[in-house]
Amino acid sequence: MPSDLEIAQSAEIKPIAEIASAMGLAEEDVDLYRKFKAKISLGVLQKFADRPNGKYVVVTAITPTPLGEGKTTTTVGIGMALNRLGHRAAICLRQPSLGPVFGTRGGATGSGHSQVLPVEDINLHLTGDTHAVALAHNLLAAFIDNSLYHDNPLDIDPYTIAWPRVVDVYDRALRNVMVGLGGRENGIPRESSFDIAIASEVMAILALSTSFRDLRARMGRIVVGMTRGGKPVTAEDLQCAGAMAVLVREALKPNLLQTIEHTPAFIHTAPFGNIAHGNNSIIADQIALKLNDYVVTESGFGSDLGMEKFFNIK
Repeated sequence: MPSDLEIAQSAEIKPIAEIASAMGLAEEDVDLYRKFKAKISLGVLQKFADRPNGKYVVVTAITPTPLGEGKTTTTVGIGMALNRLGHRAAICLRQPSLGPVFGTRGGATGSGHSQVLPVEDINLHLTGDTHAVALAHNLLAAFIDNSLYHDNPLDIDPYTIAWPRVVDVYDRALRNVMVGLGGRENGIPRESSFDIAIASEVMAILALSTSFRDLRARMGRIVVGMTRGGKPVTAEDLQCAGAMAVLVREALKPNLLQTIEHTPAFIHTAPFGNIAHGNNSIIADQIALKLNDYVVTESGFGSDLGMEKFFNIK
């Protein structure tokens, strides 16, 4: 019995430009990342604004086990089955985090003959979206400490700061840290922490934004802590929101890949459901719905978490 990786590596994979063209996308709608992955321009939504949306199918599951319970595999299988029946169908998934990839669960591209390709790219860096999120998040963390260092003009109460740093691996040694050590030139000493990158509020914002203007506004509303007078301090107050939005501008574009049977697969964003809404991006689903008869999208974790947040938030 061949392994999932052996099945994926032996499968035929088409140039992603062919997958995009089959959905009616022109060359200017697609930003190629080498041969088998691409980003889709947000202008597609305006270009096909008059086209009716396809049918919206949500895949969810019971309470997940530590190794998952097959939502991704089911999502991929349903999408491919619809195409076999003669419908234009696409699937929408979240991008795997490097933490689970190198941890207990491994990859998140389906299994058997229901996989998304290329597996290695999807499970590792893909197009760099998660790195962009981490950089934007950590830039804001640096702005906070820089503001404290420069005589704290916003009067931030250091004990209320609720904006950690992030890294996209499970690293226990960084869960609770002291920053600002090493003398006056290295900042103000205080307790801090590291979360995994996809737990960042920036990732959740990326998944919920419907345009770059919307993204920029949401970045500005991020609350990082409180003043000593009890007022919230935002990324806008720290004059960091614009730079954060620019850093994730390209990451706002959905990634296009393909299944083993060449069904279009939009893989975009990765917010954790326990601290965010556990679904892929609104923009990926919106674009897919304009280009296909059916869109099969996945709600993360269990039906009492990801699916409810899909209906109530996404």
